[in-house]
Amino acid sequence: TLWQRELLGDDTNPDSLLATQIDYWKNTLTGLPERLELPTDRPYPEQAGYDGASVPVRVDAELHQALTALARSNRTTVFMVLQAALGVLLHRLGAGTDIPIGTPVAGRGEEELDDLVGFFVNTLVLRTDLSGDPTFTELLDRVRETDLNAYAHQDIPFESLVEAVNPTRSLAHHPLFQVTLAFNNMPPTSVDFPAVDALREFADVKAARMDLTVNLAERHGEDGSPHGIDGVITYRTDLFEQDTVTALVERLLQVLRAVTDAPGRRIASVDVLSEDERHLLLEEWNDTATPVPSATVPELFQRQVRETPDATALVADGVHITYEDLNARANRLARLL
Repeated sequence: TLWQRELLGDDTNPDSLLATQIDYWKNTLTGLPERLELPTDRPYPEQAGYDGASVPVRVDAELHQALTALARSNRTTVFMVLQAALGVLLHRLGAGTDIPIGTPVAGRGEEELDDLVGFFVNTLVLRTDLSGDPTFTELLDRVRETDLNAYAHQDIPFESLVEAVNPTRSLAHHPLFQVTLAFNNMPPTSVDFPAVDALREFADVKAARMDLTVNLAERHGEDGSPHGIDGVITYRTDLFEQDTVTALVERLLQVLRAVTDAPGRRIASVDVLSEDERHLLLEEWNDTATPVPSATVPELFQRQVRETPDATALVADGVHITYEDLNARANRLARLL
């Protein structure tokens, strides 16, 4: 703790690391959206609820291998590919082109910290710029630059960052970002104590700190080959229904498959609709076919005049005109012409 305080220095000293990083984040986060427009099922309450639930995410080995190959060919990491894909998904769902995503970092940027026991984790804001309808590979270039700059300025504690940037505060949502992406690519570890059997268990904590939290982890084979990505999307139950988040998972997988198949495509062309949804929109909801009598419009109008001569046919400037009167006026105008 004393080392960190000495490292950061005093923010009143313009040459200190703390002052330098505060200036960087103030400039980087200028004009950040106050809140992402997420596809929630309910409006935001006056005060956020923290009850949460989760939907599983599973990326198969084939798609994981494609994501790894895409990352390598573009000099990025799998995390950056996932971040860009998440940004594309939120953008296509109406969140705009400026997508801030929060992410935890280990906070062990110095080699001396590698073997220290303790919690060093910090939180960064990764601002994802999707403006101008870039290709996915162009978006990856932007994400790489943004992320590397953020990692180079990761020493300022998040609480100090919020205080320095001073966004509009609300009890309804988290400041600076409402969506988090956490990615664990560390090899599995085991606990080996004499005469003790230890098992890894995951706590089912039904709480949500963010509107949406995407928590993923890689699996690798003994030879290091990609074997899949597993995880969950945790959501606030006061905002989302389970079916909505389940659909989000399917759309995210669809985006991942689309960008690995054709990384040079424009992000506006990435489809987030399933085949069933597309059929519903284009075929079922758009089915406006109706039987039409084989007659001209004047003939149909004359028929209506005969059936309901005294019914109102037209209202203009407060004047009601019947079918019989409108027909007479039309006939007079026709004879005049």
